[in-house]
Amino acid sequence: MNDLAVSGVASWHAHVYFDAASRDAAFALRERVVARFDGKMEMGRFHERPVGPHPQWSYQIAFAPAQFAEIATWLTLNHGALDVFMHPNTGDSLRDHRDCAVWIGHSHTLNLKALGA
Repeated sequence: MNDLAVSGVASWHAHVYFDAASRDAAFALRERVVARFDGKMEMGRFHERPVGPHPQWSYQIAFAPAQFAEIATWLTLNHGALDVFMHPNTGDSLRDHRDCAVWIGHSHTLNLKALGA
């Protein structure tokens, strides 16, 4: 099997999952991420409904591969009771979400039909 080139990862997305009961915790975590990583990531919209392949409410944190160790480690230690889905962006969205997922907390079943599966 051939290894895929790490240089093929354009960026990473971390999606913080929440629901009505954990909305306040999700918003508080979002504020902490912005304060801690301002200038090192881009914060996405706060979706209070499932969007795309994501089965729960979520928001996205986008960051460069060079920031992976710092941001992923911080999220691992500070996510609280929230679940975080991370994936690389290589240009193959289905593969990135289905085969290359990294979960912090509990995993969830994605709606892969939204990605053309």
